[in-house]
Amino acid sequence: MIVRIMGEGQVKLDNAHFTELNKLDDELLAEMESGDDEGFRRTLGALLAAVRRLGTPLPDDALEPSELILPSPDATLEEVREMLSEDGLIPG
Repeated sequence: MIVRIMGEGQVKLDNAHFTELNKLDDELLAEMESGDDEGFRRTLGALLAAVRRLGTPLPDDALEPSELILPSPDATLEEVREMLSEDGLIPG
């Protein structure tokens, strides 16, 4: 799956990594619902760090369609809330 981190570029992620990412996504969603800004910031950073660690960066000139778009590390709670689906940021 091709994942874009807004403001950073794209990475290719194997579907096998989504179990780990979904756990962080669930934690992020819970923190957002409770208004835990500090926890939200920490978990968003951990989620994006995991995508970077587990994914393979695509070249800057690659024009692959992104199947998943994640917020930038400095996104606000409100900005991320606007990006959510029923499943959170990551489907599944």
